[in-house]
Amino acid sequence: MSRTTAALRLRRAITRTRDATRERAPVGRRPEEADDVRGTFATDGALGFDPFPFLRALHDAGSHAVVIGQVAGIMHGSTELTGDLDLLWDGTPAEARALRSALAACGCAEPPDLDRAQAAYEVTGAGGDLCTPALPWGDMDVSPCLARAETTHDPSGFTVRYAAVDDLIRMRRALGRPKDHRRADELTRLRS
Repeated sequence: MSRTTAALRLRRAITRTRDATRERAPVGRRPEEADDVRGTFATDGALGFDPFPFLRALHDAGSHAVVIGQVAGIMHGSTELTGDLDLLWDGTPAEARALRSALAACGCAEPPDLDRAQAAYEVTGAGGDLCTPALPWGDMDVSPCLARAETTHDPSGFTVRYAAVDDLIRMRRALGRPKDHRRADELTRLRS
């Protein structure tokens, strides 16, 4: 696979999201209110969804956060669209500083409490959860996922770290919602 393939997959998905939501009116449903079947694509989070400015800011800030969730799934070839960008980070003070810098650079009006295992954030173009390994993932230890992350190079000149496909499948199975099982099955088929 080319060093840019995953980034280009995500860019194509963002274009598809923009096209699919062009005439959709806001309904007042935030990504954290997504149901367990349709996911965040059915929320207002999909309207104007563009994680690339924040991903670039993470790179520029020296962050080692790893893209997880459906954005990572898309980077591995999933065709389901999403409306949020979830990240896994190590919970260290140095990484918290990098995250705060990236959040500020992208217009985060209300900085999240990074002392929590899971903190919601919102920046221009994206929102989602910042998760540490302290967040319960069933019987899965997600700490090793940080070291096993894959990287892709966006053609505009920055690197994005994202969960390896086997780790992402295990995360999906550990979460166990209907959308997670469906997406894990898709990733398993794609991996074959």
